[in-house]
Amino acid sequence: MTLIDGRAVAATIRARVAEDAARLLAAGTTPTLAIVVPTDDEATAWYVRSIVRTGEKIGVAVRVVEERELLGPCLAELSADPTVHGVMCQAPLPPGVVRDDIAVHIDPAKDVDGANPSSLGRLAVGLPAFAPATAQAVVELLHAHGTTLAGADVVVVGRSAVVGKPAALLLLAENATVTVCHSRTKDLAVQTSRADVVVACVGSAHVLGAAHIRPGAVVIDVGTNPTTDGGLVGDVDTAAVEPIAEAITPVPGGVGPVTTALLLRNVVTAASH
Repeated sequence: MTLIDGRAVAATIRARVAEDAARLLAAGTTPTLAIVVPTDDEATAWYVRSIVRTGEKIGVAVRVVEERELLGPCLAELSADPTVHGVMCQAPLPPGVVRDDIAVHIDPAKDVDGANPSSLGRLAVGLPAFAPATAQAVVELLHAHGTTLAGADVVVVGRSAVVGKPAALLLLAENATVTVCHSRTKDLAVQTSRADVVVACVGSAHVLGAAHIRPGAVVIDVGTNPTTDGGLVGDVDTAAVEPIAEAITPVPGGVGPVTTALLLRNVVTAASH
């Protein structure tokens, strides 16, 4: 059984992004990401700081904007700023704020984390668009492992607009045969245990165990669920699945580092256009 090393994959992506950012800098353009932070959540603050640090290392400027109330106008203003190439609003959002209601204010050309509903719509019909970086990370990790996606049976467990749905669309674009399961799916294990690839993005600890995975399957575990001792575990019971699966992403150290690297890659791509 292979652990798919997300940190190594992310390092390769960052090296390429740094080269592209250097070319833009030499031409007089500093790739710039603006992150709107609407809460005082400590986990959010930690994640934003990690993006800032990574950006500094590879030549992407990260502007952190704290805004609690006027999220839509703030996102629209940043979208109109010619010195900003990528705009995102970091979750969690304040109570009563609906993600889609504010994400429509992000210019799709700068929507580097695929939050604007129009970005998901464009993705669905095969038009150029930025997908959510976490969904992109799923495909990137499968490519890095050498998984053949064309013709593969893939089951995505989770249907959020942030991961499940866009990941399914990206996998369809790779010519995989994709099934999306969710909380109302009957006999989940019947669906997942026939799959060549299982993508777990439920957001609940150890939902999938040995009974859900067929021998030789590749498992991408998107879950990051906090434990009482301050650690993180995935949506997959890795210890139970390891003897069965061909490969699995660890938590932490799997999808997360690749997500950050791809987010910054999207900023550089936006800046180059």
